[in-house]
Amino acid sequence: MFQTKSLLARRFLIPALLLSLFVGFGPAQAFQDLGDYESNRARLLGYMLNQHLTAQHFSHKKIDDNLSEDAFGLFLKQLDVQKRFLLKEDIQKLRKYIDRIDDELKTGKLELPVEGENIFAKRASQVHIMVKDILSGDFDFSREEYIETDPEKLDYCTNLQELRDRWRKVLKYQAIHEYLNLAEEKEPAEENPPSEGKDVRKEKTKPSREALLKEVREKILKNYETIFARMENEKDREYYNMFFSSVARAFDPHTDYMPPTDKEDFDIHMRGSLEGIGATLSEKDGFIKVVDVLPGGPANRQGQLHSEDLIIKVAEGNNDPVDLTGMRVRDAVKLIRGKKGTEVRLTVKKPDGTRLVIPIVRDVVQLKDTFAKGAIIKDKKTGETFGYIKIPSFYRDFESRFHGGTGRNCTDDVRKEIEKLSSAGISGLVVDLRNNGGGALTDAVNIAGLFIESGPVVQVKDSSGKIAVLSDTDPGISYKGPVIVLVNKISASASEIFAGALQDYGRAIIMGGEHTHGKGTVQSIISLDERIPFKDMDNYRTLGALRVTIQKFYRISGESTQYKGVHPDIVLPDRWKNLKSGEQHLDFALPWDRIEAAPYTKWTMLQTDMGDLRSKSSKRISKDKNFVEMERKIEKSAELQEKTRKPLNIEDARKERKGLNSGSEEETDTFHGRRKNGDKKLSEAEENKLWISKVSDDPYVKEGIAVLDDIISSARRGVTVN
Repeated sequence: MFQTKSLLARRFLIPALLLSLFVGFGPAQAFQDLGDYESNRARLLGYMLNQHLTAQHFSHKKIDDNLSEDAFGLFLKQLDVQKRFLLKEDIQKLRKYIDRIDDELKTGKLELPVEGENIFAKRASQVHIMVKDILSGDFDFSREEYIETDPEKLDYCTNLQELRDRWRKVLKYQAIHEYLNLAEEKEPAEENPPSEGKDVRKEKTKPSREALLKEVREKILKNYETIFARMENEKDREYYNMFFSSVARAFDPHTDYMPPTDKEDFDIHMRGSLEGIGATLSEKDGFIKVVDVLPGGPANRQGQLHSEDLIIKVAEGNNDPVDLTGMRVRDAVKLIRGKKGTEVRLTVKKPDGTRLVIPIVRDVVQLKDTFAKGAIIKDKKTGETFGYIKIPSFYRDFESRFHGGTGRNCTDDVRKEIEKLSSAGISGLVVDLRNNGGGALTDAVNIAGLFIESGPVVQVKDSSGKIAVLSDTDPGISYKGPVIVLVNKISASASEIFAGALQDYGRAIIMGGEHTHGKGTVQSIISLDERIPFKDMDNYRTLGALRVTIQKFYRISGESTQYKGVHPDIVLPDRWKNLKSGEQHLDFALPWDRIEAAPYTKWTMLQTDMGDLRSKSSKRISKDKNFVEMERKIEKSAELQEKTRKPLNIEDARKERKGLNSGSEEETDTFHGRRKNGDKKLSEAEENKLWISKVSDDPYVKEGIAVLDDIISSARRGVTVN
């Protein structure tokens, strides 16, 4: 959740009277003569980040030795997260800066990024030679040996010989799986069936093992030549950017330095004008991670790409894929973006370790798919009619309103859907917030207000400690019947505010995995070009932006939604159970805490015994084939995640590969079914019918309706809440 022009941000503008740039340095004119353009620009950025972060961040952290140590660890991760370049002696050389980052920012003498660049460039050049040499020979695929794929379980190599052996295993592992891929693609297949009584078949010639291995080595080398060329072209600015990002992220995971290109991409994303696949990406430990999949976008409609997936490779149509390992997110985005109607193929690593090639036809976002959508579902067992509303995000067209238009918003759309469903005589309502990453705070408050009488919905605390209570002021209620809210680990921010408020009021029963995402903070985007504190420094533009956490959310009960998220009343099997997703798994996430509760009145209508509801739900789930199968997959996923030591014997790898692929079919969000390339185009009525069918068959929705049936049944019997 962002506030791009917050009053708080404006309050802390650096006074123009600050003429001395750094401790021990003279005014700006003297500063300009201290070094080359890039180092001077970096000094200016370091000064500005130091000022803004300490003044504006919610936590009021100090840039001291403790923060320096945290930032140092993040810098090392960005430099060589997989531990495939730096040696222990290199780490020792860099460790002298572990408690100096705070001093470097204050003095303007930024040595760590320069030293890091020099050391990494030297090792990258040595590794480049190693890789070419290793790939010029053969691998022994019959040898019994293993590779550890989790860098957290590895140490840095002691010498170049150890480093070479690590790369031998890395390349051998890649060669095995590339070979198995090619072997599957080029299996002999019948071209023409027998005709005129003759048993004559033309078969594709099966390539020899040697030919396939030669092709494999050439493909891998070609990939690495691209990677090393990219590394060699990295400029000083890249390492300064790493440094500044590490400092910012040591405050909390949502605070970050955004270089000019990243800021431009952010602006494009916020305008929604980009043609591509409709996904937000970030860098994570040397990989490109899917942060969220945009409702109505091509990836969402295709149905196989999800938040937390890692994109390993990208291919344009049927061309050879490009390895994204170690690539900056902006460079990866350039490969993934493209013209409407063209196909991009993403090789994706799922959280459980399985790999999948996902073909997506680039397109613009289909706006109708980004809006709240309702359906009427008939329960065949009881004959009751229920309503279902999917809210993909808490959207609001601020831009249109700013220019005098009315602007579409989530509140009005949800109200209209409720009116339609109510007129159909529904007995209860399921509100689906799964995969809803948040949106406009205004709409989270207003939509909560559709289900309650006037009262507080959320509390917001700023860095000064001031608490504002945001309330629903409209005494009207759009729907008074029983409500189920479905959530999962991807439900975040505004979704957690809505779900938490309805849970605190006792207005709805929350159902889903063990907890939601746990993002209970607000960020402001500060354009650094607009905040240059000294005259005659316009030549250092463009500087990018700083995204900084300025506020924290609290439920009306006083509990923060930060870190812990919202815990459902009824916990359901969650295919993301083993996924290390959410604030709890992010470095330097702000902690959970609580403040004084806001005064509010509990909802007293249609209450029931929660213990009884949980018991009945648990019995149904234990017998439901969909949930039973999901539990099996969850257990298998846990085993796969723990098994990070992989075989380098080709037959063992083949067996493991078969085990990974069996039963790894991806489940899809009910908002969109999977759309395969080449599917015939459906009319709007046909698409809606297909969607309602998928919603009705969704096990989570079905269980939500079963709980609504239990609530209605207990209400008729006069059962009250414990």
